[in-house]
Amino acid sequence: MKYTLTVFTPTYNRAYILRQCYESLKRQTSSDFVWLIVDDGSTDGTDRLVQSWMDEGAVPIRYHYQENQGMHGAHNTAYELIDTELNVCIDSDDYMADDAVEKIVTFWKRHGSDRYAGIVALDAAPNGDIIGTRLPEQLKASTLSGLYAVHKIKGDKKLVYRSELTRRTPPYPIYPGEKYCPLSYKYILIDQQHPLLIMNEVLCHVEYLADGSSLNMIKQYKKNPRGFLFFRKVAMTFAPTFKDKVRESMHYVSGNLMIRNYKFLLESPCKGATLLAVPLGVLLYCYIRTTSKASVARSPG
Repeated sequence: MKYTLTVFTPTYNRAYILRQCYESLKRQTSSDFVWLIVDDGSTDGTDRLVQSWMDEGAVPIRYHYQENQGMHGAHNTAYELIDTELNVCIDSDDYMADDAVEKIVTFWKRHGSDRYAGIVALDAAPNGDIIGTRLPEQLKASTLSGLYAVHKIKGDKKLVYRSELTRRTPPYPIYPGEKYCPLSYKYILIDQQHPLLIMNEVLCHVEYLADGSSLNMIKQYKKNPRGFLFFRKVAMTFAPTFKDKVRESMHYVSGNLMIRNYKFLLESPCKGATLLAVPLGVLLYCYIRTTSKASVARSPG
C-alpha cells in the first residue's frame, strides 16, 4: 500500500517509554501512514520490543538499526529511507493526538502543493496546554524563521515536511566524537525555498524528560562544538533580522572559544555582526564554563 505520511521516530535506549507513541499510533483515526523507527544503537531491547509490535500487525512499521550517530544522524537516515509524500518526526518520548494523521492528510490534500514546504502545527503538553503560543490566525503560510522572528511566536511547533525537500536538502554533518547538530539547520535551508502552511491544530503531545536533549542543551553545546559551529554559520547567513544575526554570532564566538579557534573572525560569513558580538560571545563562553563547573561540583561523587 502507498501511504501519504511517514511518522518517523529516532530512538536510543527508550524502550521504557516508546510504547506510548506506539499506542497513540494504534488509536489514529486514519491509517494513511507508516511508522519508521530509526534505532540509533539501542542496547535496551528496543529491537525485540519493536519486533513484537510488528508481529502484532496493528500498525505498519519499518524498523532500521544503525550504530549510534546521535539524533541528527538518525534524521539523516530517516530522510534517506522515507518514500512517502510527507513526513513528520515524533520523538520517542512524545505521542500523537488521536486524529493527527487524519488532520495532516486532509489538510494537505485540500491546501497543499509544490508551492509549500509542508505544514507547521502545534505541540501540546500531556494536559492539553499549547506549548508556547498559537500560530497567527490571519496567515495562510509563513517560513518557520519568519514565524519566530517577525510574528514572535514562542515554543516548539510540529513540522510536517514534503519528503522531496528533506531528502534533497544536504544532510547534517557527522563529526568524529560528536553526537549532535541542531536540527534547525535543515529547516533554515528549506525556509529559503518555500513557506509552510499554517494549521492551528494540535498534532503532538510532548513531555520534556530529564534524559532528553531539550533539557541538556548546555551539555550538548559543550560536547558538540563543531556541530553547533556548523549550524551557527548557516543561521548567521540566513538570519531574518540583524538582531538574530548578532545573536547567532554571539554563539558562534562562544563556540570557537571552546575549541580554541581564534581565527573565527576570518572564517565568519558575517564579519561585521561577529565583530559586534565578540563581547557578548566572551560573556556567554564564561557563563557556560562556570555553569559546567558548578554542575560538576554539585554532582554526587
